[in-house]
Amino acid sequence: MLSSAASNLLDPAVLFFVLGTAIGLLRSNLEIPPAIAKFLTLYLLMALGLKGGAALAAGGLPAEGVLAIGAAMVMATLVPAYGFFILSRRINPFDSAAVAATYGSISAVTFITTQQFLSVKGIDFGGYMTVAMVLMETPAILMAVILATAVRARQAVLHSSSEHDDDEVFKPLSVREVLQEALTDGAQLLLIGSLIIGYLSGTDGKTEMLPFTSGIFKGMLAFFLLEMGLLVGKQISEGQAKIDKELFVFAFLSPPINASIALVAAYVIGLNVGDAVLLAVLSSSASYIVVPAVVRYAIPEARPGVYFTMALGLTFPFNILVGIPLYYGVARYFWS
Repeated sequence: MLSSAASNLLDPAVLFFVLGTAIGLLRSNLEIPPAIAKFLTLYLLMALGLKGGAALAAGGLPAEGVLAIGAAMVMATLVPAYGFFILSRRINPFDSAAVAATYGSISAVTFITTQQFLSVKGIDFGGYMTVAMVLMETPAILMAVILATAVRARQAVLHSSSEHDDDEVFKPLSVREVLQEALTDGAQLLLIGSLIIGYLSGTDGKTEMLPFTSGIFKGMLAFFLLEMGLLVGKQISEGQAKIDKELFVFAFLSPPINASIALVAAYVIGLNVGDAVLLAVLSSSASYIVVPAVVRYAIPEARPGVYFTMALGLTFPFNILVGIPLYYGVARYFWS
């Protein structure tokens, strides 16, 4: 386990994340232009979709793939449910719903980094895990809407008269509007479309796209992680959001707890080591792209600086530096 952690820390892409964080903490003027940062995100999603689709075409959707996708969907519902139950007893319920949704969803970059980690280790994993990743966004967003609606209904009962007369009271988006926002998100559509193209083009398409999806992939991932490190470092140095003690603890404790639940589920349903580690990473990561963008409109009462900073500034680096090798080490121990 320690050797896995050491090798991950010495991975060039991870080291660029560390470098970016250090530069951000020093408040250097180094920055990645927004257009390039957006391109890197789109490239990684496209490459991930193409590789996942090609792998799915080659191996099909076996029984373990169906079970893995089912387990992922259960985790995407379970995590926000129990997260809200715990947090709402200690902090603002709207912040609780937003954080719960963020942690019920996934980080595509953490997933991609884990795939790279497993590839270096020579560990196989199924292309259907990319399908699982794509499908995990919607349950988390739905849970956020349901939880926030329940909170509003309860508060409406407690504060009936004066708040209803206020013309400035925000009218929340309907479930239909939120789902439309989530399902038409550009990054999400690119990932789904790339997955379909990779599946339809199969082995021939994979060979033709190999220089794009594999040749430059590691370098592009390193560049993206450098940019993520800069964001994290600057957020920490500038103190952009005051994180409550309870949320700070949640950001570091929930990933290994969620990963442990996922690993137990993976062991029970008979997934291999690679798929088990990917399921653990999907269950333990937090979204800082799609879900925060939707939650910003679905739960405007929540503080974006809180759930975004938690996902990107705390949980993301924890998983990149500690979580991935930790989950892999645990899986190898129990699967051996």
